[in-house]
Amino acid sequence: MSPSGPLKRRQGGVLLHPTSLPSGDLGPDAYHFADFLAAAGVGVWQVLPLGATHSDRSPYQCLSVHAGNPQMISPTLAAERGWLRPELAQPPVPADEAELGAWRRQVCLQAHEGFQRGATAEDRQALEAFCATESFWLDDYALYVALRRRYDLLPWSEWPAKLRDRDPRALNAARKSLSEAVAQERFEQFLFAQQWQALRSHANGRGVSLFGDMPIFVAYDSADVWARREYFDLDEHGRPRTVAGVPPDYFSATGQRWGNPHYRWEVMAQDGYRWWLERMGSQLRLYDLVRIDHFRGFEAYWEIPASEATAVGGHWVKAPGQPLFAALHERFDPLPVVAEDLGEITQEVLDLRDRFGLPGMRVLHFAFDGGADNVHLPYNHEPNSVVYTGTHDNDTTLGWFQALPEGLRQRIYDYLDMSPEPMPWLLVRCALASVARLAVIPMQDLLGLDSAHRMNRPGTTEGNWRWRFQWEQVPADTAGRFRHLLELYGRL
Repeated sequence: MSPSGPLKRRQGGVLLHPTSLPSGDLGPDAYHFADFLAAAGVGVWQVLPLGATHSDRSPYQCLSVHAGNPQMISPTLAAERGWLRPELAQPPVPADEAELGAWRRQVCLQAHEGFQRGATAEDRQALEAFCATESFWLDDYALYVALRRRYDLLPWSEWPAKLRDRDPRALNAARKSLSEAVAQERFEQFLFAQQWQALRSHANGRGVSLFGDMPIFVAYDSADVWARREYFDLDEHGRPRTVAGVPPDYFSATGQRWGNPHYRWEVMAQDGYRWWLERMGSQLRLYDLVRIDHFRGFEAYWEIPASEATAVGGHWVKAPGQPLFAALHERFDPLPVVAEDLGEITQEVLDLRDRFGLPGMRVLHFAFDGGADNVHLPYNHEPNSVVYTGTHDNDTTLGWFQALPEGLRQRIYDYLDMSPEPMPWLLVRCALASVARLAVIPMQDLLGLDSAHRMNRPGTTEGNWRWRFQWEQVPADTAGRFRHLLELYGRL
């Protein structure tokens, strides 16, 4: 019997967010990386959420569930379109992160001016069509960002009351006074979408699928919460009553207090989960496959009183996962979704996952500290799953292994038959040998990098989401070496 669900055959993947490319954007480096994957026989490029971020750069706390991050717009590609003078496409050197961010902002402003001066009739029609198609979110988002800039990046809850509460007259006045700024935000989303779709088309043409990531929750300071307050658990002043997180776990002894407002599921059910259908539609226009982060929150979620400083005082609350996913399957069939089923997982969560045939996740960093029934041990893997050495929240495999006690390191070598192959390639080989149909390896592990190259440390807010590799770090034999293993384990 042929496999059902989104994972039809054995494949290998690499996890790398576009901001971790040498340029940090969707330009030539992204195309070079797609070609590198194709040369290695890799069929899947996994990324993190592509949304516009707050100052902490977390792609899991975005300004919108639909919008792309303008900081990923490629100046080089904008110049090739004739919308930016070539000299403006060169980043300042040397420059710190703030200077680079300001430069990218100026690139977007200059590109819009160039578009207005020299765009073809076809380009203008494409912009109009994009704005019309995406108006269900773009209109609110563009005004939200323009207002946020006017008020020095203050969250919407601290804006003047009439704007905070979306008084119609105040909104109309703002649209008029900020018409140029609103047009700028629309253009940036259009340009991001064009560049992303061109990259996706190139990757698909080389046999590489794009695997995206969708957080279950949204940031409080976001266009989504501002525009649709009725869907979120807020008080009469727009402040969260309860916030999301997880209880104490592997990553934190006090749990994680994410701070996202919880959904009012009973309100969402009244219109057939329209907000979720629109959100999933946006994701499926970006990706070939989508991972839903914190899937267990669709069965039950950790509800923390907003007044609590940590996640310890939270409790589990049931969520309407079955009717929601029934609605998603009715609209999008097949539904190309992977369930991030890590953490405190109950049988009810597994039943929800399996009812809709969704692949789960297995992480080898979690496999060896426990008993024989540990689901992350390779002999307990299931074909309908995605196996990772580690995820974006884990240390690199080399850093993880170096930090383990000697006894546990010896146990891992014993399990893996005392292979002389060094870390991290020993664990890469283990992931590729798994029965899981998709094996995804973080780029850091292909490059053999240590903890200094970690992407994120859960529970912390400083220094995350900034890692980039350089092409000089990629040994010449990397693609060939990985291709050999993919062929050996039937993943080409």
